[in-house]
Amino acid sequence: MKIHEYQGKELLKNYGVPVPRGIVARTPEEAEAAARELGTDVVVVKAQIHAGGRGKGGGVKLAKSPEEAKEIASQILGMQLITHQTGPEGREVKTLLIEEGLPIDREFYLGITLDRTTGRNVFMASSEGGMDIEKVAEETPELILKETVNPSVGLRPFQARNLAFGLGIPSDLVNQAAKFMLSLYDAYEKMDASLVEINPFLLTKDNRLIALDAKVTFDDNALYRHKEYADLRDLDEEEPLEIEASKFDLNYIKLDGNIGCMVNGAGLAMATMDIIKLHGGEPANFLDVGGGASQERVEQAFRILLADQNVKAVLVNIFGGIVRTDMVARGVVAAGKNLGVSIPVVVRLEGTNVEEGNRVIADSGMNFLVAKGMSDAAEKVVSAANAQY
Repeated sequence: MKIHEYQGKELLKNYGVPVPRGIVARTPEEAEAAARELGTDVVVVKAQIHAGGRGKGGGVKLAKSPEEAKEIASQILGMQLITHQTGPEGREVKTLLIEEGLPIDREFYLGITLDRTTGRNVFMASSEGGMDIEKVAEETPELILKETVNPSVGLRPFQARNLAFGLGIPSDLVNQAAKFMLSLYDAYEKMDASLVEINPFLLTKDNRLIALDAKVTFDDNALYRHKEYADLRDLDEEEPLEIEASKFDLNYIKLDGNIGCMVNGAGLAMATMDIIKLHGGEPANFLDVGGGASQERVEQAFRILLADQNVKAVLVNIFGGIVRTDMVARGVVAAGKNLGVSIPVVVRLEGTNVEEGNRVIADSGMNFLVAKGMSDAAEKVVSAANAQY
């Protein structure tokens, strides 16, 4: 679960991470009042959306007076902010963070996430703050410093100092930087975050170290331990179909293609998308109905797939290990009849009761195609999707 910058900063502040003074505004008048209350010569008007690159998209601007803050706010609020992370459709800006201007000396990058190669958290730092860290990693990976964290002891002070020295932070500020990093890691662990990024991590001209930006993403699997985070969720920032899928515990991610995929198991879902692309098609989604693919879940999954108007054909790819394929087949047929499915549906079943499952599909009277194997399924669904144009 992602949250806004202003929400992340409020949480980090509770763990001793220094952040700028800021006030949330949702109207131009509130922005003006916030700038007046902050009382600095310069304030920063920052659009709040769940995406990076806001500055390049025109969503972060400086104002030298409360009146200018109001004018800038009126321009940013309601705009469709397009960044490299939003896609061409952009995101509507509904909230602003009005923040005190700070005397910038140098900008760094800090980030914490799970390194799946080692199975341990990794604390990253770079002297290239304020830039897209993905670009830095691709073009100059040697500029990204890393400290792997032992889960039994957490981030150690010597590791934090190693990173501080590696960044070139002045020696008299190394201990301050180490304290910042240790507080940041403490927040990461106690919040059950899957990602915390500070970009930029700011050194001011008056020798302060501050989180000028903050990106916090929670581990969904740990949210049951943090009921208080539920109010931080902004449904306006999430894909409507993904929200609907979450109501039925369906793992759904919308993509840009035209072939809907309904699969049980994340690994099989990834393989299904790969083989569709191998045969020249484009998947419209990642949809994992899970091991307990009941008739109701299958019908809800179909409903979500068909709500995407880009979908021209559907591939149902089920391996019956825990689940019985004949039960899934009955769910597919019932869903097709109840929802009036008119686009081609290719069904590939394998595993428990597969013969009965294929018979149910073949005798359904619906416009369903039974595939024999993954390659046959992909070839059939790509052909069916192309025929819709």
